Amino acid sequence: MDTLRRFETINDYNAFNNTETLHPLVSVIDFSKAAPRQGSRMYFGFYTILLKDVKCGDLVYGRHTYDYQEGTLIFLAPGQVAGVIGNGEIYQPKGYALAFHADLIHGTSLGRHIQDYSFFGYQFNEALHLSNRERQLVLDCLSKISYELEHAIDAHSKRLIVSNIDLFLNYCARFYDRQFITRNHAHQGVLERFETLLTQYLSSDKPQTSGLPSVAYCADQLNLSPNYFGDLVKKETGKTAQEYIQFRLIEVAKAKIFEPGKTVNEIAFELGFKYPQHFSRLFKQRVGQSPNEYRMQFGQKQSGTA
Repeated sequence: MDTLRRFETINDYNAFNNTETLHPLVSVIDFSKAAPRQGSRMYFGFYTILLKDVKCGDLVYGRHTYDYQEGTLIFLAPGQVAGVIGNGEIYQPKGYALAFHADLIHGTSLGRHIQDYSFFGYQFNEALHLSNRERQLVLDCLSKISYELEHAIDAHSKRLIVSNIDLFLNYCARFYDRQFITRNHAHQGVLERFETLLTQYLSSDKPQTSGLPSVAYCADQLNLSPNYFGDLVKKETGKTAQEYIQFRLIEVAKAKIFEPGKTVNEIAFELGFKYPQHFSRLFKQRVGQSPNEYRMQFGQKQSGTA
């Protein structure tokens, strides 16, 4: 699968799918109108949401492939490459796509908070699996956007189109919240592995050689995208992934503070802090006292200097 199809504009993608361009910056595409095709990689220069209803081979995203389930929503941000491995077979695509260019939402409320929809940064294996009722709501939203595209352009057109896209994305955020709950057992396994990963990392020499454990590092070790991992941790623990890492750092630091003869500088270095003052500042923010104040409160003699 060496072919890379590039879609820089909405019109490019419409032409590929035999769809009339009703608006240069947004389109609702019915894949049943597209010609049969072979699998290929595709570059998207705009936001794209895919709902495919046919089994057509494994999806590829970056260097990874995923077994694609029917009735699943996938979200692509501008600049992403995705596609289908079809082993050279011809297939008839089915389903729908919503494609909209960033220029459409510039200066709008949606444009100002599009980053809040973190699922545009999820990997394919973190896609949204819809119930039949949820799928119908998705189709209803697409129908309303299609109606506005087919309606004669007037003073209300852009606002109604963007508002309906925002409504659609809000429904998707709700559906993802439901998915986090219904997949709670699997997510608990992720959190347990996250906890084990932090314990092993902080008890090794990695902090001294590689620095503080980052959200991106932990997500990669758990085979998750940083966005999905961060959202999962937030929904399960009430803390952001960064806050949870800092919580574990402080718990380890509290134990180290009472190791005989160990200075605050040494503790900071062992935990991966480049500058001791950054460790002291974080400790005071989280505990309400400096490391030395915390040590003295529990009747320990101060040894060394910060």
